[in-house]
Amino acid sequence: MNIEELRPCARMERGTRNNLCDVPGVRVGHFTQAEGCRQTGITVIVPGAENPFFSKLACASFVLNGFGKSLGLVQVEELGTLETPIALTNTLNVGRVHDALVGHMIDACAQEDFVLRSVNPVVLECNDGDLNDIRTRGLGREELERAFQDAQEDFAQGAVGAGRGMICHGLKGGIGSASRVMEIGGRRYVLGALALANHGRKADLLLGGRALFAPDDSAACDKGSCILVIATNLPLTHRQLARVIRRGSVGLARLGSFIGHGSGEVFLGFSTANRMPHSGNAAFVSLEALQESLMDLPFRACAEAAEEAVFNALYFAETVTGRDGHTVLSLRDALRGLHP
Repeated sequence: MNIEELRPCARMERGTRNNLCDVPGVRVGHFTQAEGCRQTGITVIVPGAENPFFSKLACASFVLNGFGKSLGLVQVEELGTLETPIALTNTLNVGRVHDALVGHMIDACAQEDFVLRSVNPVVLECNDGDLNDIRTRGLGREELERAFQDAQEDFAQGAVGAGRGMICHGLKGGIGSASRVMEIGGRRYVLGALALANHGRKADLLLGGRALFAPDDSAACDKGSCILVIATNLPLTHRQLARVIRRGSVGLARLGSFIGHGSGEVFLGFSTANRMPHSGNAAFVSLEALQESLMDLPFRACAEAAEEAVFNALYFAETVTGRDGHTVLSLRDALRGLHP
């Protein structure tokens, strides 16, 4: 079977790279640990060249199902801004990566002669405990900095970074990304999605509109999680971003996910167009916002990009053997088993 035939249909134009970094200024980097029972890592999303603490981005989060341990979302929802890069990792490593990101921001601000006394790092997670000995918690400042050093526009996808040990619809999951182009008001904008895909059941997976795998695991629970990060250069307010990122659920559903009890679906979105200065003398700040009647286009872009991002996590991942010899087949290898 030709795996390309299973790729989701794109009714909208894909970005040049078809990834999150089609949004200008955004970069993604990984640190991957792939050694025996340690199959895990860190992925960082750098939202631009500027220090985001001094020039905060409009940001919103949406928790579709809250079986998750993410940090930083409370302040995002209260203030509507993002002030650090975003880090993705495994569930039991959230605390260590949060601490490492605090250290990173302290040093970054010190380089600009600013003494940082408070910051809101955003760290998102999924549980990779089936393939990774998650109790080791071996990811800290050194590993985070290596992920930052790796940050680039043409980043790897699949079983890399935070996605190394993830399982999606019973197959090898991980990091996937996609983007869509929108033409609004005579200008072109981009919306990109990055998925940390660790959710769903194999029997529920829909590819090319078809269920390819027999429902022999009907008793299996959906207890993984999916993190979706949405980025755009379209001028959107916090409220509008919250509306857009909810449409990521459409992408998950198109591939067969019903958002199970034990799965944490957490979405985060930011716009690089609207910035909030950390300090200044101006009493008012001017922000640009999309006309509300035109929201259908970013809604569609988010749904399409989210669907293809999850597909790409499956598409790029390879078969991985990890903790206790547990092996999870890639989509490619599983399809070969169906059609040798």
